[in-house]
Parts: sequence; C-alpha cells; structure tokens
Amino acid sequence: MKSIVIVLKAIMRALANLCKLFWNNKVGYLVFILKKEFITQLRKGEFHSFGKGSLLGIDSIILKAKYISIGINSSFGNRMTLTCYDSIQTPDQIEYYTPSITIGDGVSIGEDAHITCINKIVIGNNVLMGKKVLITDNAHGSSKLDVLDIAPMSRPLYSKGPVVIEDNVWIGEKASIMPGVHIGKSAIIGANAVVTKDVPSYTVVGGIPAKIIKKVNK
Repeated sequence: MKSIVIVLKAIMRALANLCKLFWNNKVGYLVFILKKEFITQLRKGEFHSFGKGSLLGIDSIILKAKYISIGINSSFGNRMTLTCYDSIQTPDQIEYYTPSITIGDGVSIGEDAHITCINKIVIGNNVLMGKKVLITDNAHGSSKLDVLDIAPMSRPLYSKGPVVIEDNVWIGEKASIMPGVHIGKSAIIGANAVVTKDVPSYTVVGGIPAKIIKKVNK
C-alpha cells in the first residue's frame, strides 16, 4: 500500500509540473502576442498602408514608414531594422532619394532582419525569411575612384537598381540580397548566401557569391 501511495504522489507531482509548464508557456506566449499587437497598433498609422492581421516585431527600428506598404497577415520578427532614406547630407550638398518598400500578403520575416531602401524593394506574397536576413538596394557610394577618396560615411548613397522578390520565395538564415537583384517565383536561397545576380524561378542557389545548385522543372 505504501509503495502505491509513493507512486501516486510521484505521478501527481509530474502532472503538476506539466500543468505549471503549460500554464507558464501559455501565459508567456499571450504576453508576447499582446506586446506585438500593442506595438503594431501604436505604429501602423505611420505606414503608407498596413494590412489587416499583420504584426510588427518587438524592439524594431523603423525609419520613414510612410514609404512602406505592408499587405495582410504578414509577420515581422523582433529587433528588425526596416529603413527608408529620402535624403542624406554629404560634404557638398543634400542628396535626395525616392524610396519605396512593398511587402505582400502572408510574408514572414525572421528576427534581426535588415531591410534598407533608397530606391525600390518589392517582396511578393508568402515569402519566408530566416533570421538575420539582409535585403538592400543601396550602398555607401559606388566603386569609382573619385568616390573612394571620400570617407564612407560621407559618400552619397548609391543604388544599382531595385530589388524584386517574387511570390513563394524561401530565404535562408543570414542570407544577403544585394542591390539590383530579381529573385524569381518559388526560388530557394540557401543560408548564408550572398545574392549578387538575378535568380530564376524554381531554382535553388547558395554560396558566396550565390550560384545555382539545382533547377526544378515543372
């Protein structure tokens, strides 16, 4: 009888610990969602447009949101940097730009992502990104000799062209999408890849610089 009591007590303790764990996780997740909802409601009016059901991340840096359009049901990871620059002061003058970022429906962007724009960035529907992904359409100046003699922080921003990412693209963790790149529909970008050239639809690319690893025939 004593052994049965001991076993029953052990079972009850185990059940109690499981309930406690479930309760803590449930409450923690609820608090997390409420924080994201609060931040979203606080800032969504700054955007050019902001779709229903989309949620901003916690501790994110967002600059010039008036140039950014976001579709419905898209989610953004914590500590994301999302910036547009419409002007920059150089030693000689103020340089002006016309940035535009468009993010489609059902997009999921991982934590610590960095998207920066002076020209145009278009992200299609249902794009999935891992953590620490970089997408940029600009750099601190070109590689011309007269520009290289200027301190990098004082150079005018330079764009080789817009970045376009079509629907259903999957971008792995720590990948970098560089200026002037067009990524076709349903492509896969491997983790840590640096994409400097266009990626055809239905292809897998990886490496530095990224190269085609596989083509999928429909």
